[in-house]
Amino acid sequence: MPVVDLSEHAEEFNADPYPTYAKLSAAGPAHLVRTPTGDEVWLVVGHEEARAALADPRLAKDWRPLAETGYEELPASSNMLETDPPQHTRLRKLVAREFTPRRIEALRPRVQEITDRLLDTMLAAPSRTADLVDSLAFPLPMTVISELIGVPDLDREAFRVLSNQAVAPLSGDEGAEAVGKIGVYLAGLIEGKRRAAPADDLLSALIRTRDEGGDQLSQDELIGMAFLLLVAGHETTVNLISNGVRALLGHPDQLAALRADFDGLIDGAIEEMLRYEGPVETSTYRFAREPVRIGDALIPAGAPVLVALASAGRDPLRHQDPDRFDIRRAPQGHLAFGHGIHFCLGAPLARMEGRIAVRTLLERAPDLQLDVEAAQLEWLPGMLIRGVRHLPVRW
Repeated sequence: MPVVDLSEHAEEFNADPYPTYAKLSAAGPAHLVRTPTGDEVWLVVGHEEARAALADPRLAKDWRPLAETGYEELPASSNMLETDPPQHTRLRKLVAREFTPRRIEALRPRVQEITDRLLDTMLAAPSRTADLVDSLAFPLPMTVISELIGVPDLDREAFRVLSNQAVAPLSGDEGAEAVGKIGVYLAGLIEGKRRAAPADDLLSALIRTRDEGGDQLSQDELIGMAFLLLVAGHETTVNLISNGVRALLGHPDQLAALRADFDGLIDGAIEEMLRYEGPVETSTYRFAREPVRIGDALIPAGAPVLVALASAGRDPLRHQDPDRFDIRRAPQGHLAFGHGIHFCLGAPLARMEGRIAVRTLLERAPDLQLDVEAAQLEWLPGMLIRGVRHLPVRW
C-alpha cells in the first residue's frame, strides 16, 4: 500500500487537517501515512472504524514487548495509558478508588474561584487585550490539577514548557527528554510525601491506597500515574477552552444563541466544541499484536497505529453536515475522550472546567472578540494535541 505523506505540507495540515481526513476516509478506513514528524504509522479514520479500533484488544497499548533490547524505560511510562489488561485493569482500579466523582464534584467551587481570580487579572488589563491561553486556558486547569494532585510548589511556566515538549515534541529526543525531567521531579515529590504527615491530596491518597488484597502502586507506577494525571489533566482542558472559545468567536450566531440561554445551551456547547475541534487529534499509539484487517488494509503485526479522533468527529456518516459548528446539535456520542477501557478518567473534570471557564468568560466579557487573523495562529506541532500556542483576544 502506498504511503500517504502528511509531512509534505505539514503546516497546512496542522492548521486544518479536516479536508485531508475527509479524503482519506472517502478512500477507506485505514491508511499507511507519514506523519508531519516523519514517522510511518497506520492511521484509522471515520467514526465507526475509530470506535472499533479503540476497543479492539488486538491493538495493544503496551509497546515494551516490541522494544529493542537495551532500551531505557522511563518511570513515567508505568501508567495505565501504556498498559493492557490485566495490568491496566489493576492500575485503573487502584486509581479509580481515589479519583472519584465525589472528589471531582467537590472541586466545583474552587474551579469557579480560580476562574474568577484569573479573569479579574485579565480584564483589568488597560489595553483590553490578552492572550487567552496565557491568561485563562492554561493557568486554570494547571492550577486545578496541581492542587488536586498536591503539587503546590510546581514552577508552572517551566512545567508548561516541559509538558508541551512531552505531548507536542519537535523530535522524539525532545519528547523523551521532557518526560524524563518530569519523572525526576515527580520522584522527588513522591518521596517528600512519603515522609510528610498524611495529607488529603490525590497523590498522597494514591501512595496510601490498597485494594482488598493489599495491592498498591509501586514507586514507578506512582510516578507514571502522577505524570499521566498532571499532563493529561491539563493539556486537554487548555485546548478544550481555547479551541472552544475560538470556535464560538468564529461563529457569531452560535455565540449569540449561547449568550441568550447559558443554562439551556452550555452543556451542548461544550459537547459540540469537543466534537467540532476536540483537544486530542489522534489517540496515543497502539500496536498490532497480530495482522489486523481494517477495510481493505491489512495492518502487519507489530505495526504502530493511530486512531484519528478528529476524523471521527467530522464523519458525515455519523454527524449531519459535520463541518458546521452547531451548539444545538443533538448529542451523538463523539469520541473526544476516547472509547473502551482507556476512556478518559478525567472527562467529568474537563467538562466541568470547560463549562465554568467558557460561561464565566462570556458573561464577564460580553464584547469579546478575536484579536488575530486565523492565518497568524501558531498551531501545536504533531498529531496528538490539537490547539494553538496563543489566542489573542480583545474586549
